[in-house]
Amino acid sequence: MRTKLTVLVSILVLALALSACGSAAAVNQTSTLNVSGNGLVSLTPDIAYIYIGVNTEGGDVALAVSQNNTQSQALVDALKNLGVATEDIQTSNFSVWSSTKSDPITYQTVGYTYTVQNTVYVTVRDLSTLGSLLNAAVGAGANNINSISFDVADKTAAMAQARQKAMDNADSLANELAQVAGLHLGKILNISYSENSPSFYYGMGGGGAAPAAEVPIQPGQTQISVSVNVTYEIE
Repeated sequence: MRTKLTVLVSILVLALALSACGSAAAVNQTSTLNVSGNGLVSLTPDIAYIYIGVNTEGGDVALAVSQNNTQSQALVDALKNLGVATEDIQTSNFSVWSSTKSDPITYQTVGYTYTVQNTVYVTVRDLSTLGSLLNAAVGAGANNINSISFDVADKTAAMAQARQKAMDNADSLANELAQVAGLHLGKILNISYSENSPSFYYGMGGGGAAPAAEVPIQPGQTQISVSVNVTYEIE
């Protein structure tokens, strides 16, 4: 009987201790305020990326490939003559495929047409030459120009500025909310952030001969944005 009583007392002591710990945890729970801040910086692009291609067709696959090779080499030479470095010209696609030619009356296959495509990915580091470069590309035989994207080569300083703006925005909002609610902000407990720097795209197609005037290209502005989530302790 005495042993049972001792065990019962021990269990009650343990339960009271756990209950006290739970109450202490509830009392010491930190009150927080979570806010989001945004920072946006606009930049003028200083670099462009372009896909420029040559498409040729013919009934003889070897002849179609040979014609494409000649035009593609002329394209690369034209780009280099305008100051584009060799390392800034990269082949992104070379493909050959066939399609059937059918008799318009019997609909029977009477032959094949072979299409050859050679596309290069070009980095343009001097945007003042962009219009002339596109003219020269089309004149050299390019008939497929797509997905011109503008960007800023070095965004390090701009990203730092956007992060600072985002933190200032979050701090201003937190202080405003705390003042309205009659609260006092304490230290920052947590920070998380995400960033986004989209490029500006401009699409166009090419023809078989150079246009009469320089292609008008407007780089516009590119923007980078940073979002932060900041958790403040409430005193």
